[in-house]
Amino acid sequence: VQLQAAGGGSVQAGGSLRLSCAASGRTFSSYVTGWFRQSPAKEREFVAAIRNGGNTYYAGSMKGRFTISRDNAKDTVYLQMNSMKPEDTAIYYCARGRAAQPSDRWGYDYWGQGTLVTVSS
Repeated sequence: VQLQAAGGGSVQAGGSLRLSCAASGRTFSSYVTGWFRQSPAKEREFVAAIRNGGNTYYAGSMKGRFTISRDNAKDTVYLQMNSMKPEDTAIYYCARGRAAQPSDRWGYDYWGQGTLVTVSS
């Protein structure tokens, strides 16, 4: 599986961005696609995830501001980010795997290259 993340950029606080994660290649019969982010001197943290069955999961601090969705025909997962804050600044990675616990990064087998998001105050 190859994952291509795109859509990062610079935005002012309160603004919005939409990230995309396009998948290609073989996939599992049951899988989850997740977004994680990492800023300098911080651990990679869970943002949101969606199972191929449609269930969605969010980190508490993102719930209500971020929305994860998917286009099955394109095998692409999106992360709509609204009301963005400077602390959302990070490299955002998409990943796919069979994670029993979607927030557990060790449950993901494949990772995209990351896309940089910068939120200025």
